[in-house]
Amino acid sequence: MNFKQILFPISFALSLTAFGQKSVTKPDSSAKKAPVEYAKVIPATAIGQDGLFNVRQVDQKWYFEVPDTLLGRYLLAVTRYITTPQGFGSFGGEKVNEQTLYFQKGNNNNLFLKGVVYRQETKNTDGPIYQAVMQSQESPIVANFDIKAKNPITGNYVIDVTDFFKKDIPVVSIPADEKSSKKLNSLADDRSFIERIACYPLNAEIKTTKTYASAGLGIPAGALTGAVTLRLNTSFILLPKVPMRKRLSDERVGYFNNKYILFDEDYQRTQTKYIVQRYRLEPKKEDLSKYNRGVLVEPKKQIVYYIDPATPKKWRSYLIQGINDWQKAFEQAGFKNAIIGKEWPANDTTMSLEDARFSVIRYYASETPNAYGPRISDPRSGEIMESHVGWYHNVMKLVHNWYMIQAGPIDKRAQKMQFDDELMGQLIRFVSSHELGHTLGLRHNMGASSQTPVEKLRDKAWVEKNGHTVSIMDYARFNYVAQPEDNISPKGIYARIGAYDKWAINWGYRYFDKVKDEYEEEKLLAKITTDTLTKNPRLWFGGEGKDEDPRSQSEDLGDDAIAASEYGIKNLKRVVANLNQWTYEPGDQYNNLEELHKDVVKQYSRYLYHVMKNIGNRYVTKRSVDEKGVIYAEVPKAKVKSVVGYVGRQVFEAPLWMYPAEISKFIDLKPMEQISDQQSQMLNMFLSAGMLYNLSQKALNSTDPYPVSEFLNDLLPTVWKKTSTDIQQNTYLRSLQRSYIEKLGMLINPKDVADGKMMSNAQRSDVRLEAIAHIKAIRKKVEELAPLTSGIDQLHLQDITIDIDKILKKTSLNP
Repeated sequence: MNFKQILFPISFALSLTAFGQKSVTKPDSSAKKAPVEYAKVIPATAIGQDGLFNVRQVDQKWYFEVPDTLLGRYLLAVTRYITTPQGFGSFGGEKVNEQTLYFQKGNNNNLFLKGVVYRQETKNTDGPIYQAVMQSQESPIVANFDIKAKNPITGNYVIDVTDFFKKDIPVVSIPADEKSSKKLNSLADDRSFIERIACYPLNAEIKTTKTYASAGLGIPAGALTGAVTLRLNTSFILLPKVPMRKRLSDERVGYFNNKYILFDEDYQRTQTKYIVQRYRLEPKKEDLSKYNRGVLVEPKKQIVYYIDPATPKKWRSYLIQGINDWQKAFEQAGFKNAIIGKEWPANDTTMSLEDARFSVIRYYASETPNAYGPRISDPRSGEIMESHVGWYHNVMKLVHNWYMIQAGPIDKRAQKMQFDDELMGQLIRFVSSHELGHTLGLRHNMGASSQTPVEKLRDKAWVEKNGHTVSIMDYARFNYVAQPEDNISPKGIYARIGAYDKWAINWGYRYFDKVKDEYEEEKLLAKITTDTLTKNPRLWFGGEGKDEDPRSQSEDLGDDAIAASEYGIKNLKRVVANLNQWTYEPGDQYNNLEELHKDVVKQYSRYLYHVMKNIGNRYVTKRSVDEKGVIYAEVPKAKVKSVVGYVGRQVFEAPLWMYPAEISKFIDLKPMEQISDQQSQMLNMFLSAGMLYNLSQKALNSTDPYPVSEFLNDLLPTVWKKTSTDIQQNTYLRSLQRSYIEKLGMLINPKDVADGKMMSNAQRSDVRLEAIAHIKAIRKKVEELAPLTSGIDQLHLQDITIDIDKILKKTSLNP
């Protein structure tokens, strides 16, 4: 549940063979600089720590001792914020930069630090095509260090890294685009320094403070003082000498991945490949035969996540449960006890949260309602090296409000502002499981919830057994479809690790020892995927919810958005009726009521947009050529037509139930403004040239077309109808009708055409003619309604007739 939708895929996609190739350093014509005696650079009084590099501090200077064994070895440099100023827009723990680097010996008593930017690969490391690819992969020199001395005992090269980390060097600092967006100008050298460098067996951690001149637009510190100070941490992580075998991605299974271009002598074109990000999970050598027979075995190296000792004690066990919930998924891949959560050992001075050997769920005392699950992976192979899951204190506020609004009517525990620890603990467990999924490499699967029939969400036995979605990686928070009379327990309300998650882990972590390489494995997995999805289409990966497919949306439930939303609104009406009581806390000045009421309105809007996505869009199902079925399919006409009816009932019939007097007595509600805005937005969508053009084009190739004329005829009676005895509803109806004519006028007489600009495809199509016919039909309907009205309603319809005539008059070619 990436609540901020904070996702951090690594952009490097690199060749195993290419990484083994180093360019030849050209001779440096300048005079050679001889190292001085070690003790003159590193006196006995120097402060030191040994690890990946032996680090020495002499006064305000910092030195790395680089052994020969690290020359040419790949280091992943990851820079994150430690602390940021108020209003900065980024938070401590968030990544700002990532680069792959390596040291290379120069020929002038120096070491180069070079950056790796390969994005191309060949299958073989010999032959002309390999030579051609290598000739276009020169690594840039990002830093040049004089060798100050050599350690007489170890032979390590001593280099001064003070300025490299203290100054604004792009590969270990804030990228130019980030500085530009944050309005950070020049680095203030006198207020920037290295705080500390710590070394561990696999990583070095460099903490710095950097101060920038800043106009501070939007950042209070910059506006008040002209400066912005940040604290950063850069991790240098040693990558494996021999990379793990890549696993090549399949669009039908959702993994984070790294892209590269493959040049293959046997192919007449380049191939775009993607490496999935995953942990290295392998059977022990002595267990391999059992593993291949289908016996569950423990992995050679278990995946372990520790709980930050700063985490409040009462939540630690729930976070651990969220980690351990993934054990069942890994059993599908043949491993038992593959992953485990543990408390951070108390008083163990040999362990550090900064040590790259340890993955941790970090607790942040922040008011930001967020949690995220990043990964640090080897760009050559996708191997996940470590992860620091972040959860902010106020994520509890977020899940509290979600649960009250979505599940309050069916779970009495949700009907108060302070949840019992057990309920909040289970919600934290849900957050933990979702974020752990990201750190294991899994992307969101926003289509997962669509694989559950809506009526099954009300079936107590079924939903408690199977859950309300097939993937915890969906944004399918809680079962808002279930009604109070269904008596569904929390087992059928919370999301859990489901069938898709187990299949995806099996796909990504199944160990194949009998295939030659990743390309042979790719073919094997492609066939397995095709066979699996043919047998069980519910394992469909629906992507991030950003394409046109209405099945793939965030925050939705079920296979029918209209039916699910109708049930959801029934529950929202129950929430509104009880909101004063549920939000009560002694001494509160109705802040709780105001906050939760806003969340009710947001939830209502979500239902609306879930429904609207069915208009003008298609179902999109990624398939291989060997898989039965089509990629693009129509949304059934009956479903699209029902959208119009839903909007007529739930939006054009003003939802005054959301703004009852019992609430408006205590908080400042603006129903006219909010409802009218919502109605206007719906009209903008229904009557937009683009949407109508899209409908017309789909009707041309449809087996069951829904032409624009029929759509507009269906829309007409939802707005153009006789007024009722409800004075409030009539006020909204008149406003809605005026807005309707305004939108049609813009469609019939578009301003950009009048200004001499080029017509769009929609304007060039028959859509405008359909709109003219439609407004004439409205005029006829108004003439029928006018005699049935009186007073302001009659005046309104007379005014509408005048406006229609003005619009139609502008369509004439005569002056």
